[in-house]
Amino acid sequence: MTVAATRLRGTGGRCARLSRVRDPPTHPDRAPTLAEMVRAQTGMAWSRARRLCEEGRVLVDGVRCTDPATRLAPGAAVAVDERAQRLRTGPLVATAIVYVDRDVVVLDKPPGMLSVADTPGNKATLADYARTLLRQSGAGGVDVKLGVVHRLDRETSGLMAFARTAHAQRALAAQFRAHTVERLYHAIVHGAVAAQRIESSLVLDRGDGLRGSHERRAHAARETPREARRAVTHLRPLVALTGATLVECRLETGRQHQIRIHLAELGHPLLGERVYIRDHRGPVIEAPRTMLHARTLGFLHPRTGRQVTYEREPPEDFREQVDALRLRSG
Repeated sequence: MTVAATRLRGTGGRCARLSRVRDPPTHPDRAPTLAEMVRAQTGMAWSRARRLCEEGRVLVDGVRCTDPATRLAPGAAVAVDERAQRLRTGPLVATAIVYVDRDVVVLDKPPGMLSVADTPGNKATLADYARTLLRQSGAGGVDVKLGVVHRLDRETSGLMAFARTAHAQRALAAQFRAHTVERLYHAIVHGAVAAQRIESSLVLDRGDGLRGSHERRAHAARETPREARRAVTHLRPLVALTGATLVECRLETGRQHQIRIHLAELGHPLLGERVYIRDHRGPVIEAPRTMLHARTLGFLHPRTGRQVTYEREPPEDFREQVDALRLRSG
């Protein structure tokens, strides 16, 4: 029998009664998450374990931890108190704020949430939820609409930056246009993928109504059309899985759907892909969403000029998919 543990930053809290826990699932190459330890301790369903964390009913070393994806280090104690006062919760939990100052806010977008409105008046977006969360947390700065400088697809999870001032928006947008922003993604893709660099010219219609590479058109003209946009993706395999690969994708450019298009055209569409998979002829591994996570985001701070870099591990559904395929291959 062991006691679960981690060291955290966060608001202090009185430690609830500690419970002894069953040994967590053993993954020698990674530390268990807080949700895994809560589940091991209580035997409850994954959804309930995650909800207890998000509601503020789990303490680690006496500190309230609301992020179920927190990795635990050996030696610290996890306490679960289902009767503790619940934190105010909403579509976006407080731990989604990775960094905030008067100029920018960096957020960890959950899968299934729109980055910005797709139709006029739609407030169910990361931008609007984040503005509410900032107001509730007293984060300072001007309570104005957050400035958009880049986007993530609805099903993609991970790091996004918004500007809080007009100057910050101009400065960040210029960096994205110049492709100087560091952007690393993790993706789970079909098949075995080798390290390589992919470059193509993306067009709105590759000939079948879908975005894609001009070079892939059946009767592509020798001359690249003026509207085409150069797109470069660097791939690096991380873990070989059963029928799939966990890969790192580094964007040299950042075009809409760039990673999804490049991997699909390479013959290795993302797990959960619904659009760019029509040409895939191999077995399809089912997934609840597009398995793509924006893990690293780095840029020059618009006011100080310093390089800042942020990282967030993939959410639980992504890790569960990797673990399931890893266990099959083992």
